Amino acid sequence: MNCKINKNAAKVLKQMLESEEGQGKMIRVIITHMHGDHAHYDVVLDTPTEHDEIVKTDKDIDVLLDSREEFLDGVWIKYFYVPQAGFEITNSLKGWHDHNH
Repeated sequence: MNCKINKNAAKVLKQMLESEEGQGKMIRVIITHMHGDHAHYDVVLDTPTEHDEIVKTDKDIDVLLDSREEFLDGVWIKYFYVPQAGFEITNSLKGWHDHNH
């Protein structure tokens, strides 16, 4: 499985991991809604389970992806400050994205 993270997202995700809530946890991309051939995504703090693949990124952040979910393979986590601060998670392999503000 693959996952990319842009520079802004890496900064925000590292802050999440360094927070009190993030102690002992990892970043997980989840599917919040499925609609036929596309999915909506979000990021949460979590711990690994038996079906997870720990994906290493080029930003030194490991991401948990449920290996049973084909729509998670190829996600790209981006963070933008304008026009409004928030995550945008896309999957060009599946042609869908979602915003998490």
